Order: sequence, then structure tokens, then C-alpha cells
Amino acid sequence: ERPNTCISLTLSLVEARDAGYSVAAGEADREVMEEFERRKRAFQLAVPTDDGRVRQRLRDIGEPQCLFGEGPADRRDRLRYLLSKIQGRAVESEDESGSDEDEEEFFTPGSAELLEARKWMTKYSLPRAKQRNDRQKVEQNIPLALLKASRKELHTKLKAYGSWGSQIADDRPVAQCVFSPDSKLLVTGAWSGLCKVWSVPDAEHLLTLKGHDDKIGGIAFHPEATISQEKSALNLATSGAEGLIQLWGLEKETPLATMEGHVRRIARLGFHPSGRYLGSASFDGTWRLWDVETAKELLLQEGHAKEVYAISFHGDGSLVATGGLDAIGRVWDTRTGRSSMTLEGHMKDIVGLDWSPNGYHLASASADNTVKIWDVRTLRNLYTISAHQSLVSDVKYSKGVPGYNNNSSSDPHNIAGLYLATSGYDGCVKIWSGDDFQMIKSLDGHEGKVMSVDISKDNKFIASSGYDRTFKLWADENMII
Repeated sequence: ERPNTCISLTLSLVEARDAGYSVAAGEADREVMEEFERRKRAFQLAVPTDDGRVRQRLRDIGEPQCLFGEGPADRRDRLRYLLSKIQGRAVESEDESGSDEDEEEFFTPGSAELLEARKWMTKYSLPRAKQRNDRQKVEQNIPLALLKASRKELHTKLKAYGSWGSQIADDRPVAQCVFSPDSKLLVTGAWSGLCKVWSVPDAEHLLTLKGHDDKIGGIAFHPEATISQEKSALNLATSGAEGLIQLWGLEKETPLATMEGHVRRIARLGFHPSGRYLGSASFDGTWRLWDVETAKELLLQEGHAKEVYAISFHGDGSLVATGGLDAIGRVWDTRTGRSSMTLEGHMKDIVGLDWSPNGYHLASASADNTVKIWDVRTLRNLYTISAHQSLVSDVKYSKGVPGYNNNSSSDPHNIAGLYLATSGYDGCVKIWSGDDFQMIKSLDGHEGKVMSVDISKDNKFIASSGYDRTFKLWADENMII
């Protein structure tokens, strides 16, 4: 009997179709499960809410920062979607390789000298913090009407600021200008490697400090310089692109001591408020702590992905802030060595830092044209100032109020930090209110980029320096010296 070939052929086709259907169904199920896992990962992801940070994150992963017709909410959803897919691929890669190399926090044993320094800074900072808190409690009882009147008077004076004087300081751009604690001296540092001491307000050249072979980076006065320090003692520290730190008196053109350790350019310096220690920020990716009494390095601290550019000590001496070209800032506890806060939010390099005298606000200047105000109590960004049309090169808080007793804890008018000054590569120096961060005055006069700004401790003058090789003094045009 002949087999029924038609029936056999039909069964073969049915089996083949069922097998194909099973494969297709399996792929569809797998895709559904993958999408389910992706959505689960996306739900658990922490995505920035600030649109600037969303754009930066998109750029970091190689995606367009903005698509046509896309709003901030759509952009954030797109970032969440992309990150969930990237995370999924990373998990698969780890499963295949069987290895997981996570970055871990590590600690380096410190010296006995560093341990003693941390103990000393703890004992130093606690009484100062108590004094500041006691003073702020007294200030809370000041009548609101008096506060408003004081603020109005100060803003009126600041609005009257104009050019007081200008002086050619060097043959090369002047990178730094810093007032002495008694407000009677100004020190400038230029790309020629020379630092010069000038009188205020006459702008008379008094002394040239010769100790660097390359561009000046940082200048910092000892907190007691020109007050209780003798001229022959340590009054000033400077740093250069050759990687040296020089310690100076105010009598000779040669340094008292030289501190070596950094292997690349030293961008900025900052004294601990006690004057016993000095911090330095360098292009070698580290910041370091030095004992100026022994001229020895106590601490080499990493923590930035790129060059470290800015450094500033808290007024109590308990904290130090650093900022780098990785667009990240960090606040370090000098008593424990731990990082207590990360400043994330800038799109580009952080090139300037300064603490407010109130003790809880920190200002950061960046190449993204903004100044951000950070609150260390809440560990977040309080306000962003769209400060300049180009890179913001420096930021400084006022350290007192004209006409008031700034050193007395019992004086109810002791209110510092009421304004801050910024300098920018757009050629402007700007004065901002310290409470609502609105611009009070824009000072124009430099021909080109302004590289540095400082406010005298008596709050009578603002100084700025720039690419035009000059430094300029700004003051109330109606002021009588």
C-alpha cells in the first residue's frame, strides 16, 4: 500500500511552523523581560533634576545634549532611559567576564606630625565656632528695621563705587592681587614670576619679591601679617608654575624659606586661620597641607579626577574647601581628614572658592560663567548666580561692614558677608548682595580679562588685576581718605 505523502508533507509543514512559532515566542518573551528589567532599573536610578546637570550627564555618555523640540522633562526622561540601558549592558558584561572592579575608598597612614596637627586644629576650631555661634545669636535680636537701614546704607555706598586708581604692575598679565590684613598693602603676582608690594591707596611700589621662575599662581597673607607679625617674620606665601612655595617677610626681596613637594604648577594657596598651616592646590591632582613653622609637608590629599585649582579654609579652621578642573568641589574636615561634602553642579572647571563669614555659606566660581552658593548645613546648592558672560575667575566675600566693630562679639552691628565681589574674563568686576545675590554694581575699566579680585578687610577698597598688566582700585567716589 502506498503511503499518503500528502498527509506526511502536511504534518512536516505544521511541525516546522510550530517550531518557528516557539522560537519567535521565546524571543518575544525575552524582549518583554528585558524591557521589564530595564524599566525596573530606570525606576531605581537617581537622575539629576537640574537641567544643566542633565545636559552634562548626556554629554558624558556621548549623547546629544538636546534634541529638537525637547524640553527639560523630556531630556531627563531620555537620560533615565539611556542610563538604564547602559547599566543593563554593564551588568551583562560583568556576568560574562566574571570580574567586578569597583573603585573603593582607601586610606593612607598619616605621620605623627599630622596627627598632632589634627588634634591642634580641633582644639583651635571649637572655641572659634562657639564664638561665631554666640555672635549670631546676638545678631538674631537686632531689630529688622535696623538691619534694613544698615543694608540700604551699605548698598548706597557700593552703588557709588567707581575707579579710584590704576597702575601698570608688570610686563606680563597680572594673575593675582591680594590685600594685607591691615588693608594698607596690596601684593600682585604676574606671569613674569615677580610679586610686587604696593601701598594703598597711593599705589606706590614698595618691594619686589624675586623667587619664582614661572607664572605666579597663588598669593596668601598670614592672618596676622601687618598686624602682630614683625616685618622680618613670615607675612606672605606665594606659589608658581614651577611647583615651588616661597615664604616671605616684608623686608627683603629674597624668601625666608622654600617648600617643595608638588610636581606640577601650584594654582592657589590658602592659610589656615591660625597662620600655622598652609594649604596648596596643584595641577598634579592633589592638595597639600604644610606646617609653615617647620616648612614641612604634613598631608598629600587626593580626591579630584583632574587638576586641583582652588582652595579656601573655613573661618573656624575646621574645614577646607577645594575645587578642581573636574568641575567638582569638596569640603574636607581638617580634624579627621574625611570629605564631608561634595559640590556637584558646575558644568566646567571650578577656579575660585571663598567662605562667607557666617560660617555656613561657600561660594564657588566656575568657567561655566556662574557662581554657586553652597549651604554646608543642608549639603546642597542654595543659589546659582549667572555672574558673567565668560569665565568667572575669582570670588571674594566681604569680611566686615564699614564703620562697624568687626572684631567684637558683643557689637550688634557685627554683620559680615553682606556682599561679595566677582571678576570675569568678560572684563568686568561685579558686586553682589550677600543675602539675595542680586547685582549691586558692575565695575568696567579693564581692557581684557580680569583674573583676580579682592576686598580690603576695612571694606573701603576692591582691587582687581588682569591681562592688561594692571591692577585697579575701586572705591566709593565720595570717600574722603
